[in-house]
Amino acid sequence: MSAGTQTAGPRRGALRAARPRAGFAAALLHRLSGIALALFLPMHFIALGTALQGADRLESFLGLTHNGFVRTAEWGLVSALALHMVLGLRVLALEWFVARERTALVVSACVAAGLAVGLLFLLGGA
Repeated sequence: MSAGTQTAGPRRGALRAARPRAGFAAALLHRLSGIALALFLPMHFIALGTALQGADRLESFLGLTHNGFVRTAEWGLVSALALHMVLGLRVLALEWFVARERTALVVSACVAAGLAVGLLFLLGGA
């Protein structure tokens, strides 16, 4: 075949690189959930500090948590914690075990597990 008769289609490697990678999505979700947890820590320490000031002070602080925005944020936090945990376990499994991972399937299962824990939190009314 001469150079003029070849089709100008994309190469196979270029198509593979253009598709989103499940491993990249897992790493991104793991980092974002870690950031969410780190942003929560100051609020947690404030709550612990009010507990040291007495039961009345803690009760007034916890009274702020009964609005819809805070309940939604709590759900997000619990989901982020569960997601961070299962994605961290995925990383440990990749490092410790000599097995090929079905990345998209495992990442989907991790996200589903994190959201299931968040849903259980909402349904439990905690």
